[in-house]
Amino acid sequence: MLEVTKTALDGVLIVKPPTIFEDFRGDYVETYNRELYREAGIIDEFVQDDYATSHKHVLRGLHGDDITTKLVSCTFGELFFVVLDARADSEAFMKWESFELSSRNRLQAYVPVGYAIGYLVMSETAIFHYKQTTYFEEATPFTIKWNDPRAAIDWPVDVTIRSERDQ
Repeated sequence: MLEVTKTALDGVLIVKPPTIFEDFRGDYVETYNRELYREAGIIDEFVQDDYATSHKHVLRGLHGDDITTKLVSCTFGELFFVVLDARADSEAFMKWESFELSSRNRLQAYVPVGYAIGYLVMSETAIFHYKQTTYFEEATPFTIKWNDPRAAIDWPVDVTIRSERDQ
């Protein structure tokens, strides 16, 4: 059964996928079922899936745009995942919330338009998967510095590995 939980950020949801099956052979996880997600109020038309593999203590983000909704998860490893309200007209502008996304808990985060996302890899390796409602080249991305003092994100370890874009 699909379980959807509201967060403190308007429109941001945590989703437990509808089917998780484990036995002595391993596991099976149904990561998306359009009918079940629509019944739960997630009616977006996702058009592209991507994933990124990163190593321990790599930070990616904070990235977003003004046209894309995402459904994200960690299919392998463990992430300290951050969602930040980047909507300048929002009362919650620069407020953030963090979640553990991992292959152990199998949770997903539904992130609407206007939010920035970022994550810090806590395991040796992690795979971050995201479904999105626009094609990559259609969006005009923005970046918010990972240590922007307006947000004061409490990262769980010292951040030392990041891309030039995220400096």
